[in-house]
Amino acid sequence: MTIADRWLLPDGVDEVLPERAQVVEHLRRQLLDLYNCWGYDLVIPPMVEFTDSLLSGSGSDLDLMTFRITDQLSGRMMGIRADITPQTARMDAHSLRREGPSRLCYAGTVLHTRPRGPLESRTPISIGVELFGEATVAADIEVIELLLESISSAGVENVHLDLGHVDIFRGLLADADLSADSEAQLFDLVQRKAARELAQWIESNISDPQLAGWLNVLPSLAGSVEVLAAAREKLAGAPAAVLAAVAQLEEIVAAITDRNVTVYLDLGELPGYHYHTGVVFAAYVQGYGKALGNGGRYDHVGEAFGRPRPATGFACNLKSLVSQSATPYAAKLGVFVPHSSNSAVAEQIQTLRSQGNRVVQGFAGQLVDYTELNCDRLLIEQEGLWVIQKLS
Repeated sequence: MTIADRWLLPDGVDEVLPERAQVVEHLRRQLLDLYNCWGYDLVIPPMVEFTDSLLSGSGSDLDLMTFRITDQLSGRMMGIRADITPQTARMDAHSLRREGPSRLCYAGTVLHTRPRGPLESRTPISIGVELFGEATVAADIEVIELLLESISSAGVENVHLDLGHVDIFRGLLADADLSADSEAQLFDLVQRKAARELAQWIESNISDPQLAGWLNVLPSLAGSVEVLAAAREKLAGAPAAVLAAVAQLEEIVAAITDRNVTVYLDLGELPGYHYHTGVVFAAYVQGYGKALGNGGRYDHVGEAFGRPRPATGFACNLKSLVSQSATPYAAKLGVFVPHSSNSAVAEQIQTLRSQGNRVVQGFAGQLVDYTELNCDRLLIEQEGLWVIQKLS
């Protein structure tokens, strides 16, 4: 690598420079304070863990996203976290072991082996919450409301909330006796909404005409809240788990009706199908091609730690939230103090800093650029008194 190339970062790895870093950090503190107001306790998981625990119950997608390194002390394989949710599940199951509902929140950088999508960062700053120990839909409603509150607090407007439920597809196939390969083929066709291919596959592989009918209509059950009424009609007679899932979605939609959000339902879209166990959701804004935040229920993640607990939660990328915020952030400008050997100057600086002011002290012979230093005021001595003068 030449000297000219040494400043280059790996593809998908980005840095956050001072002006934007101030905004990101301001929002991080604001959101963590919000979560604390809702009763969520902050945890700070380690950047690396043994893969035995880091990837337990997280599915193949996270496995492929995780960098691996060898621990020089133990010789065991470690992973650099690509998601913080499994770490909070370990902490809930092993480190905390609370009996009742446990609310945890976190904020930290994660690392991905490859971007999740075009132009996405491989080093997002993930912030989110996890709620353990409550199996009812009330827990899902709480985390969805908190996701919407988080996005609103970030100054993002005109939010679209996508809702789905993996138990609809899973419940329909409960008694279908399909092989793993056949289920994977069907799953792919439903996700792609390939109606003609889906119909042909169903005709060749599903002998039960009632199940065939339900599966054929599944990709069409997408749209506004009226989809739920259509689902009740078109999935009439379906297994109890399917109808219970539709009922949960109806309850969630009713709970967030008063919020300024456009709800979109897709009963055939199943993100994290092999990981999630119930409702799934994601928040978007028009013109931005990736989710600002997403989450869902994942009741099995604690099994690997010997303590399965109901669990639901969400995560957002702080950088994405900042990029879509409509609220301007006013950086805190400071006071510049020219170099001086006068001991009284040091006392003035200490006083100003104790009052919460940003104070930049100059060096001898320094060429001062007030804009570069983010200062709009100057400390000067006038007739034996120290005064702060506004810079023009």
